[in-house]
Amino acid sequence: MTTDTIFEPKIIGFLCNWCSYAGADKAGTAQSLYPPNVNIIKVMCSGRIDPQFVLKSFEQGADGVIILACHPGDCHYKEGNYRAVQRHRMLLKVLEPFGIGKERCAFDFVSAGEGDKFVKLITEMVETVRVLGPLKIPV
Repeated sequence: MTTDTIFEPKIIGFLCNWCSYAGADKAGTAQSLYPPNVNIIKVMCSGRIDPQFVLKSFEQGADGVIILACHPGDCHYKEGNYRAVQRHRMLLKVLEPFGIGKERCAFDFVSAGEGDKFVKLITEMVETVRVLGPLKIPV
């Protein structure tokens, strides 16, 4: 008898306070089920997510990171989500030399009314990273 264990990825989710976190809250209020693999970090604006936060997440054992922002034009701080898009693009280029594929660092938009989209994105992220396996950063 074998005792194969299923890999359970550790995902860090950076969610803006006004839209994405409210979307996660809506999913919770609706009692929608999604994988418990995500540790959510609420930030006031996705534009405030320093790329070092993502790098530190991977350094400290995250297998994946997902950044969720307000839809374009809906940012409470006018253009924070546009800044987040730019930083994400830059992050993908920085992560590649470390052997961290772009599939492990996702970015998307979720509004306060999109609880179902939040559940879908989290479920897809967990499944994607589960297939990739644990992150092994070369020393």
